[in-house]
Amino acid sequence: MTEPVLSVGVLKAKQINVIFYGDYYTEEGDRLLSGNYLFTISGNEIKVSGKSGEFTFSDNLVINPSSADIEHFTIKDVIIGIQFHWERKEKQSFKGSLRFSIEDDCIWAVNLINIEEYLRSVISSEMNARSNINLLKAHSVISRSWVLSQIEKSKQLTDEQKKDPGFTLTDDTRIKWYDREDHTLFDVCADDHCQRYQGITKIFTESADNAVKETRGLVLKYGSDICDARYYKSCGGVTEPFENVWEDKHYPYLIAVIDYKFEPDGFNLDFTDEKNAVKWLDSDPPAYCNTTDKKILSQVLPHFDQETTDFYRWQVEYTNEQLRELILKKSGIDFGEITDMVPLKRGPSARIIELRIAGRLKTMTIGKELEIRRLLSESHLYSSAFYVKKLDVKDGVPGRFILKGAGWGHGVGLCQIGAAVMAEKGFMFDEILLHYYRNAQLVKAY
Repeated sequence: MTEPVLSVGVLKAKQINVIFYGDYYTEEGDRLLSGNYLFTISGNEIKVSGKSGEFTFSDNLVINPSSADIEHFTIKDVIIGIQFHWERKEKQSFKGSLRFSIEDDCIWAVNLINIEEYLRSVISSEMNARSNINLLKAHSVISRSWVLSQIEKSKQLTDEQKKDPGFTLTDDTRIKWYDREDHTLFDVCADDHCQRYQGITKIFTESADNAVKETRGLVLKYGSDICDARYYKSCGGVTEPFENVWEDKHYPYLIAVIDYKFEPDGFNLDFTDEKNAVKWLDSDPPAYCNTTDKKILSQVLPHFDQETTDFYRWQVEYTNEQLRELILKKSGIDFGEITDMVPLKRGPSARIIELRIAGRLKTMTIGKELEIRRLLSESHLYSSAFYVKKLDVKDGVPGRFILKGAGWGHGVGLCQIGAAVMAEKGFMFDEILLHYYRNAQLVKAY
């Protein structure tokens, strides 16, 4: 295998403003672009307006730098943290080439970039580029593994599988899972839905460069397959198997793992049982990701992620009216006054896979974990590992609901905060990887 070139979807909008620093040419070489340009849709074509006048191109306009090492371009108003509580717009700069494609009467700006250059940005965007070198190395390997596995997965998907929405909707059931197959015009997107990639906007450090260089081509494999190496912020003490979050497919390297050097005392670890789960969620057991060390957290959490501090154990509260309005806003369904929320199925990390929401007008079973998180928060609930306390109950209707939960994210694969703590404790990057990805092997792919 040679080093792949990735296509990364950066921004979808009605119009996109780009500044080219240096000399850029259209793929046919007949147009020079340098400076500020506006890209909009004109019928079935892309209109380009700038200092050299106005002209149009067909779909899939590709613009290449004359010197990939020196030149870069900047895209204005790139949205980051889409649908999360930190959502905002940024001006971001990128190396490589730029492709424009039309979808749904909008334009996609797609960055074409070598994977190793992409990874330098990912590990500097997903976390602080000055993090512990073993954390950065571990993240380089999993980010490389994940994106290569997604490319291979796309090649193997049948046309019918590509059309499968991952959605089951009946009168009383709403089961949905979300994955990067939602994208058809590029390999991965630049936001948290795939991997956070912000080009050369983030500060690169010698540590970040070395982490990528020293792990060049290194991936996790299980058998002959590159591992689908998922990751997230905090597991809350135990990781979750893949099949409980996405499609019903078992990966032997994405299984439940206790995030510590030994099992915690005083617990029945079968958290699929409600009583055991409640005790776990009400406690503060030791785990690698159970830390308040600001130095460690500043390594793994960019400044806007540090706005969240209660990730290991957390609590949110809603009045009945707030909850009813929130679910209506997110689902389009009026449940009426909410009478109960009952976990029907939990995974080994205590994350809820199916939740029954009962109301005076409607009762439905909701799943999987991200759909639950989306319905119960303005952005995303920290995780689906929670239990429900009902307060001020009158005539069978609670006045308030308290959700007491654990962890931040889906819980499958590497726990970023736990990995940061392990690195600070002296674990090498391969030890960190094999703690979270059991049964996997480290292999050179190129």
